[in-house]
Amino acid sequence: MMEVSAKLKFVRLSPQKARLVADQIRGLPVERAVELLTFSDKKAAGILKKVLESAIANAEHNEGADIDELRVQTVLIDQGPTHKRFRARARGRVNHIMKRTSHITLTVSDI
Repeated sequence: MMEVSAKLKFVRLSPQKARLVADQIRGLPVERAVELLTFSDKKAAGILKKVLESAIANAEHNEGADIDELRVQTVLIDQGPTHKRFRARARGRVNHIMKRTSHITLTVSDI
């Protein structure tokens, strides 16, 4: 059993939105997962596709894995630091704008 991972940190994408896409590819063969991400309209899909391709390249280069047997083992979307911004409103008040970030960890394995 061989597990290879790829990480992407401080992505300007809310974890809640990223998890919607992550749930779709968890457990799939990598070929099917790349196909699904390619044709998805979500912003998270493009980002996750890059991380997945990186994990596949890591498995092939570092471990000499056969790509055809790889599956998406785990996809973890953790919350990163939040950029806090303010928007002026009427009567001297303010609205808070939370620009959330994510840490993505994707693991592929040959099980």
